[in-house]
Amino acid sequence: MQLPRARTLIHGIGTLVTPAHVPAPVRGADLAAVVEVPGAAIAIDEAGVIIASGPEADVRAQVAIDPDTELYDARGMLAVPGLVDCHAHLVFDGDRANEFELRNRGASYEEIHAAGGGILASVARTRAALDAGTIAHQVRRNLDWMLAAGTTTAEGKSGYALTLEHELESLKVLASVAEQHPVHVTQTLLAAHTVPTEYAGRPDDYIDEVAIPAAERAVREGRASAADVFLERGSFDRAQAHRYLTAAQRAGLTARMHGDQFSDQGGIELAIEIGARSIDHLEALEVDAPRLGELAASGVAAVLLPLSSLFLGRPWAPGRGLADAGAIVALASDFNPGSSYGESLTLAMSLACLGCGLTAGEALTACTVNGAWVLGLSDRVGRLDTGYRGDVVLLDQPSLQHLPYHVGTPGVRAVFVGGLEVVAQGDRS
Repeated sequence: MQLPRARTLIHGIGTLVTPAHVPAPVRGADLAAVVEVPGAAIAIDEAGVIIASGPEADVRAQVAIDPDTELYDARGMLAVPGLVDCHAHLVFDGDRANEFELRNRGASYEEIHAAGGGILASVARTRAALDAGTIAHQVRRNLDWMLAAGTTTAEGKSGYALTLEHELESLKVLASVAEQHPVHVTQTLLAAHTVPTEYAGRPDDYIDEVAIPAAERAVREGRASAADVFLERGSFDRAQAHRYLTAAQRAGLTARMHGDQFSDQGGIELAIEIGARSIDHLEALEVDAPRLGELAASGVAAVLLPLSSLFLGRPWAPGRGLADAGAIVALASDFNPGSSYGESLTLAMSLACLGCGLTAGEALTACTVNGAWVLGLSDRVGRLDTGYRGDVVLLDQPSLQHLPYHVGTPGVRAVFVGGLEVVAQGDRS
């Protein structure tokens, strides 16, 4: 029998760690279950797909290795699946470091937003950059940062342009950059992020005249696979969110939601009612609230965004309660210019453990296979198993537990996408 040829063989792995072999989405006790293989190797074929993984001797016996096979000595490092960021805002211009300073002096996020800062400040800059054709470099830089931190698959949201044409152009630019970038990107239309200045006091008109038409055109033009809404005081209420998301679903988009970040606006009930894929944030969800059990019993994922809690000084989402109740728990960065200017999923894992009460295994599953499930990709990414894309992160850490334990210093040494080394950090001599 002819053995499959390995284009790339990553050998000398100290320990390979991957979520346990259970169907996605992973929940309950399975959320913490991981497979740990010491002395491992991973073989990846010409198509960029894993053809063998496990103990090194077993892998070498299962594949053909020839002089053209790329051999990579992992030198005892920890191998985990490429990380999956299922909630990230990638298309914006500039930053809001000035607001960071204002918050440090006592101003709240909502006060800054009400004074014309916040999202609206980014909207003005992003529109101008889209008009000038200068925004692509910043989108590319954002993806570069994510890749260097170990993220190989990411969602990219629009939402900082808020006109029909600008929202669609945001998605067009994102697609153009992603075509030339190693990070695999899925696109989400966040046309209902907040009410722009020209529609002040007329959120219903904005939903009907901009957000819903943008969703319909995004489908016709192949620009997005999901639609998102910010259900919160000062942005959109439950009725408006319902109208936008159900229209987007009818057009063919998956429904996603920002909900329970600052207050309970009925987001969990709405997410369950319409069959949303996820509700993200949940910092305002109390651990003993009946809504927690209702969410856990549903097919709606709870996406934790602890970098945002850290950045804004907000409570931590009740990750431990959600996991114990059997919810689908995912973990993401919420990378954006105003409330979570950080792209590191390894830091998010640390915070999910320290603030939300997850274990290291739960945090890994939440930002690999469950994050991939939220994006509709769990059959392709998020595991180091045969048949999955050869996305691998090598870290200078002795065990999975050290990944969240070593706060802020993940030790990423190499990143492979489809079996090709796309990030190399540190000395390999």
